[in-house]
Amino acid sequence: MIYETIRQAFQNIWSNKFRTLLTMLGIIIGVMAVIVIVGLGNGMTQSIKDGFADMGTNILSVQIMDRGSRNVSVDAVYDIVESHPDLFTSVSPTGTVSGTVKVGTDSYSNTTVKGVSEVYFDILGYTIDGGRLLNYVDLENNKKVCVVGAYINRVAYGGNAVGQTIKIGSTRYTIVGVLEAKVTDLENQEGSNDDMIFVPYTTALRVAKSSTVSSYSVTIADESKLSEGKTIFEDALKSLLHSDSGYMVTSLSEMLDTMTSMVNMVVTILTAIAAISLLVGGIGIMNIMMVSVTERTREIGIRKALGAQESTILGLFVTEAAATSALGGVLGIGLGYLLSAVANHILPMVLTDMTLTVSPSIGSVAVAFSISVGIGVLFGFLPARRAARLNPIEALRYD
Repeated sequence: MIYETIRQAFQNIWSNKFRTLLTMLGIIIGVMAVIVIVGLGNGMTQSIKDGFADMGTNILSVQIMDRGSRNVSVDAVYDIVESHPDLFTSVSPTGTVSGTVKVGTDSYSNTTVKGVSEVYFDILGYTIDGGRLLNYVDLENNKKVCVVGAYINRVAYGGNAVGQTIKIGSTRYTIVGVLEAKVTDLENQEGSNDDMIFVPYTTALRVAKSSTVSSYSVTIADESKLSEGKTIFEDALKSLLHSDSGYMVTSLSEMLDTMTSMVNMVVTILTAIAAISLLVGGIGIMNIMMVSVTERTREIGIRKALGAQESTILGLFVTEAAATSALGGVLGIGLGYLLSAVANHILPMVLTDMTLTVSPSIGSVAVAFSISVGIGVLFGFLPARRAARLNPIEALRYD
């Protein structure tokens, strides 16, 4: 009976192909939109995680705002770290250096220049590819040296940057080292982690005629103690500044969780909006099933006259509605994957400064398909019940 019911349901669907296709459009569009949106959300989440993975999630970012006569010296920050060796392993002042990067007559406007200490490269996981990294002597003597990323080495110097000079603002620096590439796509390194230059922070302060650093990167020995380390740093800064403002201590782990939550919230909202198409599709199925019941009134009467029970008639029409909706779900899944594949070819050409892919998950596909079938059953039940309750004598007289 089950096989026969399913066979008859698909036979009725096939006999009205064009009408069935129009009926399924809402389901198709809804399922396709859900799959693409969830896939885009997965891609954005993974892109964010990859970006934070490069920086490390065991790092505290310390920002100290200028408060006039009240400020925190570099030595004071180092003292906080050294007084808690069980919590903190290293610290590096960090700061963006202003000024246009020039090599000969060529300018590199997207290149980031940072003033850092000698331990910054270990904190962020950079490794040397040629030459050497910055060292303590460079910082102590305010040397005008720098380490460049793989992009500058390849594009500006043809792979031979070590020993060359580069101009940052009005100051010339000697390149003492080149870092290994972090971005594997050599064509899209501009503006990435490979398009960077690092100078001693002491030299950067001297060139900028400043005596204070506003940003620090601090590593935690045990990632599970991030919250404790954050609290200790905040208390120490509060004591130094005699204020509970003027500073901000954040962990990259917290930032990752916050950004991931924001992405998930946006994806949830967009998915809910896309699900409206499924609701519209369900209404379309109910409408067309009502028409089908009216068209097949005489057939229903004959079935009942031959002994068909109400449950049999009910099952036939519910199965037909569910089959229509399921078929729309399958087509929506196929189009969703097709659109995702097209987007994965287009996005790299549009987003040159980040890697973003549309990655539909098996879970989202299963949920979207289940909802589409459920909608077919739900919206097909009312017309099916109406068909099952038809009076056989009146149905046989229907013309």
